Amino acid sequence: MNINPFDILKNAQKFQEQMGSFQERLTAITATGSSGGGMVEIDLNGRLELLAIRIAPEAVDPADIGMLQDLIVAAFTAAMEKIKEAVNTEMGALAGGMGIPGFPGFPGVS
Repeated sequence: MNINPFDILKNAQKFQEQMGSFQERLTAITATGSSGGGMVEIDLNGRLELLAIRIAPEAVDPADIGMLQDLIVAAFTAAMEKIKEAVNTEMGALAGGMGIPGFPGFPGVS
């Protein structure tokens, strides 16, 4: 079996270009997480940047600051889970079935 090292390099360069393109697309992936029946919502992008926080007026009561903080954490966690799912889907499509051990987002890797 003849393996051409130039073919390997060419494939690696193509993969690197695809990864660069993927990194750019991460800003277009967005998710909203909510908690408290929609009283608190946050938006994140695929780069895990916080885009917006919305708090319903009925959620703000000085006596319930601790609850509000917990709701924000829960909303952030919900959005993060959605982003992880979307990123895993995108990475799986990009990998085209390649299983790269230890690289999250590739098929067969958690």
